[in-house]
Amino acid sequence: MKNSMENILVDNAKVMAKGQITLPKDIRKALGVDTGDKVMLIMRDNQVIMMNSAIYALKMFQEFMAGEAEKAGLYSDDDVVKMIMEMRAEKS
Repeated sequence: MKNSMENILVDNAKVMAKGQITLPKDIRKALGVDTGDKVMLIMRDNQVIMMNSAIYALKMFQEFMAGEAEKAGLYSDDDVVKMIMEMRAEKS
């Protein structure tokens, strides 16, 4: 069931004997997960947030790297290309 005002998906899953659940199809689709993929579970204030593990890792990396480009003097794509060209010239 989708709440369009807040872009929230609401669905149910039954907890089985070993603590396993089956993610409903609409939730799997929204998370971009398929058979064999991993999900990250984050508990906060008595709620569990579930994320695609690959997306979670990317978000954590982005947070870790925030501001590093500016520290290196990279403000545009042209700056990145210039840096790569300089590095290649140094190797030659």
